[in-house]
Parts: sequence; C-alpha cells; structure tokens
Amino acid sequence: MKRISVRKLIGIIVFSCCLVSTAATGAEAGDSETPVPGMVTMVDVGAKKCIPCKMMAPILEELEKEYQDKAAIVFVDVWENPDAGAKYGIKLIPTQIFYNAEGKEVLRHEGFLDKATIINELQKLGVK
Repeated sequence: MKRISVRKLIGIIVFSCCLVSTAATGAEAGDSETPVPGMVTMVDVGAKKCIPCKMMAPILEELEKEYQDKAAIVFVDVWENPDAGAKYGIKLIPTQIFYNAEGKEVLRHEGFLDKATIINELQKLGVK
C-alpha cells in the first residue's frame, strides 16, 4: 500500500471540504438582492467553517466597513444556503464574484483572495 505524507493528506482534506455541489435547484439564494442594484458588488461565496473562508472573514469585515456606501461586500454561506451554489455557479469555495454598478459580472476568482487584490479590483471598477 502506498503511503501519503501528512501534508498531502491535509491538502486533500482541505480541498475536498471546499468542493461544492452545483446541482441546479432553480431556487434563488440569500435574503438580499445580489448584485446590489446601482453599486459595485463583491460577493464572496463560501462557508463559515471552510478554512480559507475563515481566513478571509476578517478581511471581508474590514472591507465592509471601509467601503460602506461605496461598494457592497456580500458573504453567502453555501453550507447554510445550499441553493446559492447553483445560483452563482460555484464549483469551489471560496469564490469571489465582482460585479460592476450595472450588475454585470466582470471577474470571478476561486480560492483565497488577499485584501490588496480585492481593493485593486474594486478600484478598477471605479470605487474610491
């Protein structure tokens, strides 16, 4: 039997925990409308218990405060709201989706995203 290193095993476990089913259910997810009409919106689709998602949580909290009334920063938990996976076409969490003020998706990123990169993308969309 082939042995797997602990590091590789942890990586496999983390990766598999972050996979999300994308089976279409036809149901809309979330209580709020996303993207937020008339505002640049970043939707972070993840789960509160996903390790990379937990790493992003404080970043999202900071950005939500810093960009209040300038851009919408929205978190959607697909483990608490499984229909959101289908709504957003999610294959892996976390996934960040950036929308311009007209509601058009302009960027999608899978995996951890640092604060500086998020700010850069918001600025590209005209948020100051």
